[in-house]
Amino acid sequence: MRIPVFVSCPSTLSSTQERSRALILEELAAFGLEPRAIGRSDYPIDFPLREVAILCRHCSGGVILGFEQFCADSGAWKKDTPEAKVVKGSVSFPSPWNNMEGAILFALGLPILVFREPCISGGIFDIGATDAFIHGMPRPDCAPEERESLRAVVNRWQARVQINYYQSWRLASNSGT
Repeated sequence: MRIPVFVSCPSTLSSTQERSRALILEELAAFGLEPRAIGRSDYPIDFPLREVAILCRHCSGGVILGFEQFCADSGAWKKDTPEAKVVKGSVSFPSPWNNMEGAILFALGLPILVFREPCISGGIFDIGATDAFIHGMPRPDCAPEERESLRAVVNRWQARVQINYYQSWRLASNSGT
């Protein structure tokens, strides 16, 4: 039996983004982990946020994949405030679901692994927002040494996932449920 882990990822990706996602999912599979996600492995019968919360409770860890989902050519942060900042050039944003799903995983105390494209920041992708290290999104054409680095990162995280899984399993067995 594979250990379930929640994967926060937009359902629509560019071909390059999809190949990066597939690379990460290959690594998860290599460690006996089963990726679970609303709209990919699980389909909601209730409102989506509730389904995410239920699914996360049945997982032993979570992966957040911060892919660009929206890009603006310019904008303003904190408009009409003393801290206003005009942005010249493009600004990219991930799916807002990454932050909501990451918050649920964090609230449940699950081990979280976070990847982001270089243009992504804010919320769960801010350094220090959680105890998770923020990793760059692996490129689908990465060199063998980069692939080994990815494998090492997933290996360290999956060790925490396995501990969480077997502790939860032992607690459930001892309580008779």
